[in-house]
This record gives sequence, C-alpha cells and structure tokens, in this order.
Amino acid sequence: MRHTTNMTALNPTTKTTDKTGIIVTYYHHIVSVYLLAVNIVSFILYGIDKYKAKREKWRISEAMLLTMAVIGGSVGAWTGMKVWHHKTMHKKFTIGVPLVFALQVALAIYLHVRAWLSAALLQ
Repeated sequence: MRHTTNMTALNPTTKTTDKTGIIVTYYHHIVSVYLLAVNIVSFILYGIDKYKAKREKWRISEAMLLTMAVIGGSVGAWTGMKVWHHKTMHKKFTIGVPLVFALQVALAIYLHVRAWLSAALLQ
C-alpha cells in the first residue's frame, strides 16, 4: 500500500480514510515517533547500565529501567536485556517487561478495534 502525504494530513484534527476504511489521523504519526524514540532510549539505557555495572560505577536505578518499559519502551527494554545480557536473572525484569509488553499490545489492539468499530458505525 502506498501512502501519500498531503497538506491536510499535517493538521492534527484532519481525518483521512485509507483503503480499508479505517480513520487515520496525524496522531498515529506522533505516537509512532514517540514509541520509536522511547524504545531507542530504553535500549541505550540498558546498555549504559550494563556498562556501568561491569565497571562498578554509579548505575541507573531499576525503577527507571522499568519505568522506561511502562511508558512505551518495553520492546527496547526487552531487546536491551537480550543484547546486553542485562537484568536477565531478575524476576521483576524477566517477568515484568514481557508482561508490560503484553499489556501494551492488548491496549493497542483494543484501541485499534474500537477506532475501527466507531469508523464502521459512522459509515
């Protein structure tokens, strides 16, 4: 599917409809950029914390690492755990981060279905 951007798409209140009939707004772009940024930051923070742990330096708190997952960086947190082999022995991370991810996926599906249904009812 080819997506073309026009000037009306830059207005956050303007709604356009794609080929499937789902209402697409500028906010999807904002959310996508936010999620990409928070996941990159989360991944990097796990790497920095692992680096500091090896050198016995002042570290990033576990609360901050978990908060990054909760605010949308769960994929970056999980990837950071796997790539850097960091926090893989702590249950609150090995269970908590995938659980947060599952809840975020469930929320995204719910919001998407709700938007799709409301768009279908408007037609």
